[in-house]
Amino acid sequence: VQLQASGGGLVQAGGSLRLSCVGSGRRFNRPAMGWFRQAPGKGREFVAAISWSAITIIYADSVKGRFTISRDDAKDTVYLQMNSLKPEDTAVYYCAVRRNYSSASYYASEYDYWGQGTQVTVSS
Repeated sequence: VQLQASGGGLVQAGGSLRLSCVGSGRRFNRPAMGWFRQAPGKGREFVAAISWSAITIIYADSVKGRFTISRDDAKDTVYLQMNSLKPEDTAVYYCAVRRNYSSASYYASEYDYWGQGTQVTVSS
């Protein structure tokens, strides 16, 4: 299984970016997917997650109202639309999939496969 994240870049504060994560290889039965991020010198932080069929969507408080997670299962892709970006959103963003569970989770330890990360840099 491979997860390929893309869409990161350099943007000014207040700007927007859309991250994509495409899965390839073995397909799982109704997997939940999530986005996490890691800033320099900090641990991996939960951003957003979406259950199978988008029944449940959860966000970190720090991104609520600004970020939107979505998925297109026909394309094996999960997206993260990021609006009103702030310098504190600067981090490497990782997508992840729960192999055997359809429910969204806040916890990185509950995800089985991870993408390589895409850098998001927000300038002030």
